[in-house]
Amino acid sequence: MEWIERLNHAIDYIEEHLTEEIEYEQLGRIACCSAYHFQRMFTYMAGVPLSEYIRRRKMSLAAVDLQGGDAKIIDVAAKYGYSSPTAFNRAFQSVHGIAPSAVKSEGVSVKSFPPLVFKITVKGVEEMNYRIETKDAFRVIGVSQPLHRELEKNFAVVPTMWQTAATDGTVQKLAALMDAEPMGLLGVSACGEEEDWKYFIAVSSTKPAGEFEEYTVPAATWAVFAGEGTNLSIQDLEQRIVTEWLPTSGYEYGNAPDIEVYLNPDPQNAKFEVWIPVVKR
Repeated sequence: MEWIERLNHAIDYIEEHLTEEIEYEQLGRIACCSAYHFQRMFTYMAGVPLSEYIRRRKMSLAAVDLQGGDAKIIDVAAKYGYSSPTAFNRAFQSVHGIAPSAVKSEGVSVKSFPPLVFKITVKGVEEMNYRIETKDAFRVIGVSQPLHRELEKNFAVVPTMWQTAATDGTVQKLAALMDAEPMGLLGVSACGEEEDWKYFIAVSSTKPAGEFEEYTVPAATWAVFAGEGTNLSIQDLEQRIVTEWLPTSGYEYGNAPDIEVYLNPDPQNAKFEVWIPVVKR
């Protein structure tokens, strides 16, 4: 239960800082994981990206401030961290569907999004097969793209990377260089607290990198889950890991990359593994 309590402490931090800049790194520290892993957990468990949740909470309070009062829109915008009325108007309308100026009229409906509370619930009856694997540091080579600190801004980055790598010959070149475990085409999310965030399409290899970039995956322990189906189902598996397995597993996120291991390149008959870095609680 300690893990769930930490997530709720992170929600408390958000509530206490809604009129200030909310530091994602601090949320990760409260939950004892990286900012990257915190955002992944939050999105899977809450069903909404962290930045959108924060926006909804701010706009819920902003609507209360504007209702039937003398508060100026520009002052309310500044209170919740918006430097321009235009940005505030856009955020307000995205949540409430109306302009901030309309809220001052009586009888106008607005939306209210209360603070989240995380609880453990029993979900599903499908078994989840996994193994715990401890590995020394290993070298991967491949191509990378920088990732934004707000994860949802990367939703278009990674699929585009894979599409490009599949069509420009990168995947075939990497496959020819693969000669070490884990065997397979790798998607590596290198998002530690002390490093620039990057996503790699890579293979584990001892061969010269040549035209490719090198990265060393640190020594760590992973929980490894196998899956198969269409490539879309890897997100389904990741969601189940975070919402069903992790809260009651006796493990929590470790400080190492998430790794996707694609064992079969056929997207219609995909076989893959999801490697989640873990430490014992």
